[in-house]
Amino acid sequence: MQEPVLVLNANFEPINVCTTRRAIGLILGGKAEMVANGRGYIHTVKVLIPRPSVIRLDLQIHRPRPRVKLTRREVFRRDNYTCQYCGRRDGTLTVDHVIPRHQGGLHIWTNVVAACPACNHHKGGRRPEEAHMRLLHIPKEPPASAWYMFGRHITENQEWERYINGW
Repeated sequence: MQEPVLVLNANFEPINVCTTRRAIGLILGGKAEMVANGRGYIHTVKVLIPRPSVIRLDLQIHRPRPRVKLTRREVFRRDNYTCQYCGRRDGTLTVDHVIPRHQGGLHIWTNVVAACPACNHHKGGRRPEEAHMRLLHIPKEPPASAWYMFGRHITENQEWERYINGW
């Protein structure tokens, strides 16, 4: 009951991922309809309920354009789990502020990068130029496209691809 379910707005725009339990609650409550059933059925005492993979809300939800939250995990994902100074890919990445906070650097997408502990320690509280280091890529905010937001679920949910492409 914890499998991810893609939630579409009334205009078929992907807006969220919820659990199967939540999706069934929305369907039984009359707030959504099932669009794709790729997972079989749930057997209850009296009825056989299809297990949804994609649902669509009955009413259009108006919301501002989504933005990717600035978290450690999203910084690592944006930087492809690679140190932005030396290019090393290991599991012990840290988040580095390009312009250190004590020098007026902000905690924003354009000022944070993934760095290995060795590079982060070498850079210390200095700017990259002061530490004689160069960034491999200029940091920027990742796009809040449907593919970026929900694409990591595509490998185990192939039926989502037709609803995610184009948004």
